[in-house]
Amino acid sequence: MADINNLVEELSKLTVLEAAELVKALETKWGVTAAAPVAVAAAGGAAAAAPAEAAKDTFDVILVSVPADKKIGAIKAVREVKAGLGLAEAKALVEGAPKAVLEGANKADSEAAKKKLEEAGAKVELK
Repeated sequence: MADINNLVEELSKLTVLEAAELVKALETKWGVTAAAPVAVAAAGGAAAAAPAEAAKDTFDVILVSVPADKKIGAIKAVREVKAGLGLAEAKALVEGAPKAVLEGANKADSEAAKKKLEEAGAKVELK
């Protein structure tokens, strides 16, 4: 154990440039790379970001696509979901899919809109 403590003391005396050279020499000697732990840390950071995204409280309801035979029902559903939308605007929205039907809606409203549009035959995503 004394040898390890001495090694730690010696390594602590290295400058940053000397430590970088040591890392390169060890990577070459052992055939490894010091970048792998960084990738693991980055993956951990991405995993930590996922719960924050799950706590999202506003959503966009995106009309992805509508089969041709379900277009009339989808237009009616769009008019129900988005108040004040005229027939021509609803038709343009359905025909221009993918488009946002609702933006910044709360979870309950966005899920209700998604359900209504899917019942009409549309493919819908929440973002």
